[in-house]
Amino acid sequence: MLILLPPSETKHPGGSGRPLDLDSLALPELTAARETVVSALVDLSSDEDTAARTLKLSARQRPEIAANAAIRVAPTMAAVDRYTGVLYDALGAQTLEAPARRWLGAHTLIQSAPFGPIGALDRIPAYRLAAGTTLPGLPPLRRIWAAAVQDALSQTGAGFILDLRSEAYAALGPVPDAVRSTYVRVVTEGESGVSRALNHFNKHAKGALVRDLAVTRPRVSSVTSLMTWADAAGWRLRDGAAGETELIV
Repeated sequence: MLILLPPSETKHPGGSGRPLDLDSLALPELTAARETVVSALVDLSSDEDTAARTLKLSARQRPEIAANAAIRVAPTMAAVDRYTGVLYDALGAQTLEAPARRWLGAHTLIQSAPFGPIGALDRIPAYRLAAGTTLPGLPPLRRIWAAAVQDALSQTGAGFILDLRSEAYAALGPVPDAVRSTYVRVVTEGESGVSRALNHFNKHAKGALVRDLAVTRPRVSSVTSLMTWADAAGWRLRDGAAGETELIV
């Protein structure tokens, strides 16, 4: 099983690893596209006003432009530790024991905007770039990433993909039709019926689900085996729309 996660807009600063090495990231066939986006992001950072407008930054967020300017030389940390926010707090990767972290590294990709999908343990610097941003001189990120990522995913050998990304980040790398997969939607049940879970509960549930998978490390090769594991682990999953599974919280 391969799990696809979204990134987070918020990130831990600093790090202790060597600077970014694009050649070391998962899916090395994406290196050329990564170089293109990173170069454009660094170039944009030379003009603070243009960068702030392009990245839609408030005055308080302007210091993040410096992080982009230093993206090639800044210290790094594992991607799953770099990202913060509700999903990553619920996942709590830093508190996992070594076997669970190794499992995350082998079974999880995080769909980033500047680097495409990266391994959970790939070392990255802090940065600021969202899925919907178009960098000067480049086409929209979807045009840069979608076909390349889809091809790269097809070459991973994954027999089943569990897609937990937001729609914006899923658009940057559609799952190949030839690979068995399911897209997870988090929903709630109430007296008025079923509705999509609010953002906080959506993210928390996805993070907690991935943590449980990393701790238990089941053999999952289909939606059926995922649901079998979920039933035993206390998770409520059911079939949703075509190609989707609903996680009920």
